[in-house]
Amino acid sequence: MTTLTLLSDLVSVNSVNPSLVKGAPGEAAVAEVAAQALRAGGLDVVFQDAAPGRPNVIGVLEGREPGPAIMLCGHLDTVGVEGMANPFTPRIEGGRLYGRGSQDMKGGVAAMIAAAVELAGGWTRGRLIVACVADEEYESIGADALVREWTADAAIVTEPTDLTMAVGHKGFAWLEVVTTGRAAHGSRPREGRDAIVDMARVLMALDARDRELQARPASEHQGTASLHASIISGGRELSVYPDRCVLQMERRTVSGEDDGAIMAEVEGILSALHEADAGFLADARLLTSRPPYRISPSAPLPMALAASLEARGMSAAPCGMSFWTDAAILAGAGIPSVLFGPGGAGLHSIEEYVNLADVDVCRDVLVATIRRMVK
Repeated sequence: MTTLTLLSDLVSVNSVNPSLVKGAPGEAAVAEVAAQALRAGGLDVVFQDAAPGRPNVIGVLEGREPGPAIMLCGHLDTVGVEGMANPFTPRIEGGRLYGRGSQDMKGGVAAMIAAAVELAGGWTRGRLIVACVADEEYESIGADALVREWTADAAIVTEPTDLTMAVGHKGFAWLEVVTTGRAAHGSRPREGRDAIVDMARVLMALDARDRELQARPASEHQGTASLHASIISGGRELSVYPDRCVLQMERRTVSGEDDGAIMAEVEGILSALHEADAGFLADARLLTSRPPYRISPSAPLPMALAASLEARGMSAAPCGMSFWTDAAILAGAGIPSVLFGPGGAGLHSIEEYVNLADVDVCRDVLVATIRRMVK
């Protein structure tokens, strides 16, 4: 099976994350496609349930001689397809393959499986683990399950990096803020308190905080922290003062910021609004969070990847990604990780594509890097 055929097969399968889109099928069917390719390439295959019907697929090469364990990791789930025409019909045009998940990140998954298959014939030392995981687009239950049972000395996560070596990325926290008003008939303003208007005060304060965060010096290989309002709801009827408004927001984090600091930041904003107006009532809670990540470019894995890039005449300059990845979970479990994957465009948009030449280059660089690590 060629890398292109594998990529097309992966994109052809609907693997929209059901935690993002109600009723979506998840990863089960695309996991079978990945498993078949791994088996056909000579790897042993293990299924691991991250949740019912939502498996990780893990391919393993065991060498006859002891050596380091190297992991390749990529996610099988995608975001939704609203507004897309034929999202699961791969279309090749101008050296690009279009379709949902082509860039994020089935191009990287195809490259890492193809790299493992190329290595399989002459594999003699150490262990190679190819982990195709579930749910990265929501809560990363796949990566959480993976590190409970599997470990490695180093890992490459094949997220789309435009063939650059990424050694860091931001984290994130999702929070919910609720303002509490007082319901009353719309004709009786003295009896009511508008929770939506109170939330507007919160939004203005959050906007000021976001501008302050983005004005700070950038954190190396991560950029600046930021926040934004994501989802808002409130109100009952046109003629009723709303007694409740709910905001769900996202805070992007950099190294040095933890959950306690983020909660203190938001609670400080709410406290200041209450001090200015004793009738203002609001509460905040943390929904979920994931940490930022960074590895030294001089660590063994980045150095091996850099050498492989330089050998091809490619830039080995370390960079950072703005988006969060499972590399943070792997690192939290003691697996040093870097990001390296093909380029393209359309992450989470209605037209997504991956550069086909990049997929092949990614495969070849992975092969070269793994050989350097296990020699």
